[in-house]
Amino acid sequence: MDIWKELQDEGVDAGLLEEIRRFRAAHPLTEEAAARVPAPRYLYYGREIWESAAAALLCGQHVLLAGPKATGKNVLAENLASVFGRPVWDVSMYVNVDAAALIGADTLKDGQVVFREGPICSCARQGGFGVLDEVNMAKNEALAVLHATLDHRRVIDVPGYQRIELDDATRFIGTMNYGYAGTRELNEALVSRFVVVDMPVISDENLQKLLRRSFPTLKQEWAVQLTQLFRDLRQKCDSGEISTKALDLRGLLSALHLVERGIPSGRALEMGIINKAFEPFERQLVADAVWARLPRDAGRDALFD
Repeated sequence: MDIWKELQDEGVDAGLLEEIRRFRAAHPLTEEAAARVPAPRYLYYGREIWESAAAALLCGQHVLLAGPKATGKNVLAENLASVFGRPVWDVSMYVNVDAAALIGADTLKDGQVVFREGPICSCARQGGFGVLDEVNMAKNEALAVLHATLDHRRVIDVPGYQRIELDDATRFIGTMNYGYAGTRELNEALVSRFVVVDMPVISDENLQKLLRRSFPTLKQEWAVQLTQLFRDLRQKCDSGEISTKALDLRGLLSALHLVERGIPSGRALEMGIINKAFEPFERQLVADAVWARLPRDAGRDALFD
């Protein structure tokens, strides 16, 4: 995917894209870092959100992408890293993450005690984008070690080691769902160190763009039906009829890949969407919604040109 052309086609501000090009030119990559620059498979569709997040990063801000499931938070983070030309460190935040997992810890090497860098230190030193995934699942005391990293000081003090200053190009992008099991409220001190982008639900128009770009031979009538199916599932989630397990955009795309490979539509949709609702009654509700929009026995030729 030529992300620059895609962004221009979506109408992203040309002046903003030119600023990003100047940023890239001002921050060349080492060979070690270049291997970590992502090559996105999908484009985030949502021009205003894309421009807002990119402008914040150009201003030296760290960004928190907050929103419900299936709003494209990780896709946007990957898009931003790619177009800025920055290496990415994906840091999965979870309840047992601690300072050593983020910053690093002592280890033995050739009989000597040396410091083994964690992802935050590596990201800081090499001017990367650190993606703090599901940041509101980690304990607040673990995140407290990032306060000096994320504010105007832009440093990491490693006890017994050294003071690491962030490269000028280093940015951190947090992602968070809210209201899910295992999540918690972020403390004010941490939130104040981010600018927050509220991620909207993908529109029908943008979902059709995603489907047609990912599957150029998908017939238009089925792109419409799949879009309406996703909207139906979201409405059932919003009304409390089903959980969000089946509201899975990755699962929908996976099902289409399976159909492309020759798996019948019924089996592919069960694997990608329906079977993710494990409670029998909920699974039946999801299945009813799916079969109201799509046939069970359609093959590759029925859905694709």
